[in-house]
Amino acid sequence: MNNYVPGPEDKFTFGLWTVGWQARDPFGDATRPPLDPVESVHRLAELGAWGVTFHDDDLLAVEADRDTAIKRFRAALDETGMVAPMLTTNLFTHPVFKDGAFTSNDRSVRRYALRKTMRNLDLAAELGASTYVFWGGREGSETDAAKDVRAALDRYREGLDLLAQYSQDRGYGLRFALEPKPNEPRGDILLPTIGHALGFISTLEHADLVGVNPEVGHEQMANLNFVHGISQALWQDKLFHIDLNGQHGPKFDQDLVFGHGDLLSAFFLVDLLENGGPQGVSPYQGPRHFDYKPGRTEDLTGVWASAADNMRTYLLLKERAAAFRADPEVQQALQDSKVLELQVPTLSPGESYDDLLADRSAFEDFDADLVGERGYGFGRLDQLAIEHLMGAR
Repeated sequence: MNNYVPGPEDKFTFGLWTVGWQARDPFGDATRPPLDPVESVHRLAELGAWGVTFHDDDLLAVEADRDTAIKRFRAALDETGMVAPMLTTNLFTHPVFKDGAFTSNDRSVRRYALRKTMRNLDLAAELGASTYVFWGGREGSETDAAKDVRAALDRYREGLDLLAQYSQDRGYGLRFALEPKPNEPRGDILLPTIGHALGFISTLEHADLVGVNPEVGHEQMANLNFVHGISQALWQDKLFHIDLNGQHGPKFDQDLVFGHGDLLSAFFLVDLLENGGPQGVSPYQGPRHFDYKPGRTEDLTGVWASAADNMRTYLLLKERAAAFRADPEVQQALQDSKVLELQVPTLSPGESYDDLLADRSAFEDFDADLVGERGYGFGRLDQLAIEHLMGAR
């Protein structure tokens, strides 16, 4: 029987800010002590994780000297065999970033943010990271009068173009990934959804180096379908990284354990990442990164249990999704519902619109009423998914 024990082949990663969250919130002080990043690396390795990620400031949780903190962290990576495939910069905690970083109205803040990021790009390259994430949590406003959005997007683009050139000139080989979020901590955040981010990326000088790092909860906060968003990112070859967690609909950012929210959406997400969905195309190859927060009610024992729960839930869903795709009844239901027919081009090879106009079966002789009466059987597909998810098949 599968005991759902994760290993390096699963490419599970965690941010230091996840297990290291002290559980402060706007209404309450910390309920847990600070965690030494070195301890986090060792404990996550013991649980079967493949890697850890971090903001520059995360390394300073218990050691104020940056050089010492980096040295200790690198030693922990070497001792455990863990990797650091993604880094990012904290451009949101310090009061200096209260009006944003790359889009602050204050030019001196923008310049400081660029320098802070460049220093951490150097570290990312030293540690062998392949992806650098940008979450613009403070890039936004609470009132429309306070921000010239068009100018802010100019500055956002200017900053990313400069940083991409910096990385390229130094041969770092980093790919950048933008992380959308609609709101919180700002009232309205720039690039709030996957679609906004993809549209913005197309304007960048180094657009080929920039993709997205979508997060389950962030897209669901906007009441959007995360699986659809990930599908589009994959379709555009822009899914450079992904953040997995749980969320109960459009409310504050809950950062629950993966699957502890919309479980059916999590099932289809894992199916898409692992199996390519109904098309069976190449699955996602990058890290499965958990960006969650252990409950404020939990002690340190609960912290490590919740970290393991993320990986176990993913592996459970992976098993269920594989069974769903292998089920002959599912395959027949897909055929009956014409899901696979969507892969067939609407025009035949070499067919032009003149050929389409000449085809009477496409319009003049097409019985729209008869075809309109046919059902697609999508309810059957959904029920089969539910039964596989619940272990009934």
